[in-house]
Amino acid sequence: MTKAALIVNAHSRSGARACSRAEELLRALDVPLGAVHPLRDLSRLLEVVEGAIDSGHDLIVLGGGDGTVSSVVDVLAHREVPMGLLPLGTANDFARTMHIPAELEGACRTIARGHVVDVDLGLCGGNYYVNRASAGLGASVAEHMSPALKRRVGPLAYPVATARALRKHRPFAARLEFPQGDHEPVELDDLLQISVANGRYFGGGQLASEDASIDDAMLDISVMRNGSPLRLLSMARELRTGSSADSSLVTHLRTPEVEVRTDEELPINVDGELVANTPQSFSVARNALHVIAPTSWKDGG
Repeated sequence: MTKAALIVNAHSRSGARACSRAEELLRALDVPLGAVHPLRDLSRLLEVVEGAIDSGHDLIVLGGGDGTVSSVVDVLAHREVPMGLLPLGTANDFARTMHIPAELEGACRTIARGHVVDVDLGLCGGNYYVNRASAGLGASVAEHMSPALKRRVGPLAYPVATARALRKHRPFAARLEFPQGDHEPVELDDLLQISVANGRYFGGGQLASEDASIDDAMLDISVMRNGSPLRLLSMARELRTGSSADSSLVTHLRTPEVEVRTDEELPINVDGELVANTPQSFSVARNALHVIAPTSWKDGG
């Protein structure tokens, strides 16, 4: 890399105080910084990333959480400019998938001493994403996940927002169709959530499945049905460990492409942001993103 741009979401949980420290660490590690942008106006994020690339920066060092990453990959997808990541968000699931250290010093060392790897991106219609898209409970959780809640309780914001969303949840029905013919169409009712994962982790460390990978050209789908609070708690524990065994409450499918239709239009949560609605198609963009990972990172994460 000959010229890097450091672009930090100064509204992320620790971004405002991390930007100057990251600049200091990266320069000490001989990362050739050509520009530094601590962004408070996030509406300018894509404009700043595009501008950095157009002005000859061949590495984007991004500081922020999963939502910030998911926004930026729409610009970086299928381009030769790699991304280095400073995980400054609440969950940092993409960083966890890539084995990027959570502490700033370790993340900066990864950028300076790591290697570039290619990973897949999910596609929700025309929106690229790194971790997961979901309809149902996952979208309701995003609606309850306010910046104030994240600042106040940090990673505990996820269970708090989930508890709030469960109180207002209405079951729904859906039909899943598989354009590549690898599964028969599936009709489902009394649903809690449909999750379509590209990455290995989501939701603050929950595994998509035991063998989920971010470079296998496949999506990991989990369909969750409604149930009693006690059964839902048991299901949540199983999903936390990445269990891929089907049960009366959970159905797992793996596919490169799926179309999701619901009995009523539902919002879709894409890496923490509500950016689409059902009906919707999901697919994989193979090796679409270049990321600097630790030298210990193996294919799939």
